[in-house]
Amino acid sequence: MDTRARVRASMEQRRAILTEFERSGVCAAQFAKVTGLKYSTLAGWLQRYRRAKPKPAPKRLRLLEAVVDPGPCKERTSGKVVLVHLPGQVRVELSSLAQVPLVSELLKALQTGQAGC
Repeated sequence: MDTRARVRASMEQRRAILTEFERSGVCAAQFAKVTGLKYSTLAGWLQRYRRAKPKPAPKRLRLLEAVVDPGPCKERTSGKVVLVHLPGQVRVELSSLAQVPLVSELLKALQTGQAGC
């Protein structure tokens, strides 16, 4: 304790508390209440910790060459369909050439990590 009766925590203790907070899945206010910390103290630690934490490099989007089979395309009631298969079992289905610019923008956003929620 210091002269103001505040409990001092070492850097290792702070890191352990912040690691436990991240694993807990509860909000900061609830975590602070349960652990006996002041919310403002926890919030300050979190802010400094997250600022100093290195940011992970964005994953690079890997594009593959598209090979068009000259044979008959999959038919739908509205016409022919183009399927784009992405990593993670994601599939984009285009039913019109007018959708190509939209998919292009989507892929660019995914590559830069700026896709909206």
